[in-house]
Amino acid sequence: MRLGFNTAFEQLYSRDGLVALDQAFVTELATRDVALHNRFVAARSRPATLPEKEHAQLIIDLGAHLEDFIAELFNIRVEVTALKERHSTLSPLYSCKRLFVQRKAAKSLNAEQTAGLDGNALEAKLKSCFVGNDSFELAFARSVIHWLDAPETNAEILQIATEYAAWAVHTKEGQARHAKGILFKIPRKLDPQHLVAVETELRDGVTVLKIPHSHRRTRVGFGLTDDGGTLTKTLDEANYCIWCHNQEKDSCAKGLKEKDGSFRKSSLGTTLAGCPLEERISEMNFLKSEGIPIGALAAVVIDNPMCAGTGHRICNDCMKSCIYQKQEPVNIPQAETRTLRDVLELPYGFEIYSLLTRWNPLNLHRPLPKAETGSRVLIAGLGPAGYTLAHHLLNDGHIVVGVDGLKIEPLPQELSGVTALGEPVPFKPIRDCGTLLEHLDERVLAGFGGVAEYGITVRWDKNFLKIIRLLIERRCNFTMIGGVRMGGTITIESAWKMGFDHIALCMGAGAPTIITMENGFARGVRAASDFLMALQLTGAAKTDSIANLQLRLPIVVIGGGLTAIDTATEALAYYPVQVEKFLARYEVLCSLSSESAVRAGWSEEEQEIAEEFLSHAKAIREEREKSTPDVGRLLDSWGGVKMVYRKRLIDAPSYRLNHEEVEKALEEGIFIAEMLEPVRVEVDRWGHAKTIHLKNPQGKITTLAARGILIAAGTNPNTVLAREDPTHVTLHGKYFQAMNEAGTFVTPESSAKPKVPHVLMSFEPDGRAISFFGDLHPSFAGNVVKAMGSA
Repeated sequence: MRLGFNTAFEQLYSRDGLVALDQAFVTELATRDVALHNRFVAARSRPATLPEKEHAQLIIDLGAHLEDFIAELFNIRVEVTALKERHSTLSPLYSCKRLFVQRKAAKSLNAEQTAGLDGNALEAKLKSCFVGNDSFELAFARSVIHWLDAPETNAEILQIATEYAAWAVHTKEGQARHAKGILFKIPRKLDPQHLVAVETELRDGVTVLKIPHSHRRTRVGFGLTDDGGTLTKTLDEANYCIWCHNQEKDSCAKGLKEKDGSFRKSSLGTTLAGCPLEERISEMNFLKSEGIPIGALAAVVIDNPMCAGTGHRICNDCMKSCIYQKQEPVNIPQAETRTLRDVLELPYGFEIYSLLTRWNPLNLHRPLPKAETGSRVLIAGLGPAGYTLAHHLLNDGHIVVGVDGLKIEPLPQELSGVTALGEPVPFKPIRDCGTLLEHLDERVLAGFGGVAEYGITVRWDKNFLKIIRLLIERRCNFTMIGGVRMGGTITIESAWKMGFDHIALCMGAGAPTIITMENGFARGVRAASDFLMALQLTGAAKTDSIANLQLRLPIVVIGGGLTAIDTATEALAYYPVQVEKFLARYEVLCSLSSESAVRAGWSEEEQEIAEEFLSHAKAIREEREKSTPDVGRLLDSWGGVKMVYRKRLIDAPSYRLNHEEVEKALEEGIFIAEMLEPVRVEVDRWGHAKTIHLKNPQGKITTLAARGILIAAGTNPNTVLAREDPTHVTLHGKYFQAMNEAGTFVTPESSAKPKVPHVLMSFEPDGRAISFFGDLHPSFAGNVVKAMGSA
């Protein structure tokens, strides 16, 4: 593949080639905009002292030039222009929404005044005046903007447009008609005590929280449950942003601060520290709104090069700290993910993204990888902290070997650039990123990505893991080895003997928190993390898998965090898959022999469970054959899935930190019971969980039927290494003991943005050291983006 600017594809993966490419960009910039070139060169010489507002403006001004340069480099100007035109085509929606719908129409008439309006009649009058074949909302926006050029001449039709817009905004009928649109949706005021609209119901003797059945979403299997939204929706978010970098108050990135400089807390007690990576969010949204999609991605990649691992349904620290605190925040993660997807969908989109992680002129501090240092670093654990750390160390010029306890399946060598034995081979440019994608129901679990692989559910597109993996696996100074456990397969001493200069521990959270209750280890009771790992790593969720993962209804999930939410939704989704697989195989076996022969070896307990599964599967099959199937009602009738928390829902970590996920779980059919904690599990005559006794704060005991009990009471950092190698590793509480660079023990701040990040934990006499990151570290434990921030 020969690129523009006399660049060969292979050069994009060598430092010398990137230096030459950078020089070509600087030269090209000088021919197009001398003043900007001079500002750029001056800023590169003093990035640390550049005023922040000037820095942000320079990123924005360079964005369009970088986009043109990349379009020329990859010979895709036609496709990039078409993508830009898609942005510009939609721009009237956002101008009309801001200037007319929100500022005029919604305020001109209130809900009471719009109740008597005839939306259908108003719509008909408007359509008769529209020109073109655009969708109604786009035609409305284009027409209103045109009519506003001569408001006196168009006074009558503008009044009709005003009445229609107010009707669409304020009435239930109007909201329902435009439920899938964006033009007539205005930001909702936030009530921290009621972030999720729920109703109560007495169910099985317990008062549970739920949403109306009409708001339930149908979920089938384990395909992607949320694609992240359309370009139209994303541009709505980008235009909703007020681009705070202009006032140097981009709290989404830097946090909301008190006068003393400390981070503000929300009314729910959440620290509003903003994005742990301090991503250039405001600049991204501005560039996206201006129709500069590659420039927008380049702004993201400055501080979040592994953005394929963040974004929609993964992180929301930025949203919590958005400048909009009394109304709905900007959905920044959604905007970030769509920004990445738009580039990935271009020809050579992966190669563009990959290039920006190695060479990015918008990154004034490190536009290019540094020269090779010869230093060797061993990273233990290739989850979010590990793979992000690997990227940064590679860009710092070091040799990196990443190991992980999971078996990592090899990728085709023409993609990865390495053979199954780890030997380097030439790899081909990826023209169509779609060739990397698999349906999540059929996707091969490759073992790479740690918690992103086995812990995060299909709310997130795990195809991104392959993209992240290729970003680092193609680097010539990186080697990855699966099936290697730090402390077992390899020890600290053996790593030193192999010639490593540094060891970085990124092994994540390990042992689950055990709840003290009678019969807490009965059959049918298991840790939530164990269930999620078994579900995803064994392939049990796949229809063609014979993995043995038995789960019976009713199911009770104990806990109030995001793991509890994920466990509840995945358990509910897995049950129909499980029983339908059982029925299909039972029927095949019966057709090959006889029903009596198939049942001949079953015990009495197995007979009972089989009858349960078969009857449920047949009922589901019959339901699916209806014109409007509702499998959810069947699952509810069999007990469904209840999440039980010892405090109020508004006190739960999932509500305080990820209330959007609570809402999504309720939409899938989860019920939530508050103010109950487990006391005892009752078992049947075979020792299997049958019921669970729960106690409220007054001591009253409630009994719930529960054949499956999943405990999601949190996990602890994976510090097994401290027991295996106390010579090199010391504990401080449940975490590793941190040191400063002088070798003195210190206590790290419990903040994802500590004033001084203490990540060292051990020194050798010759200066070699061990560091720790992600969930192993008290500053950075808690979620994916904090782990990535630690790197």
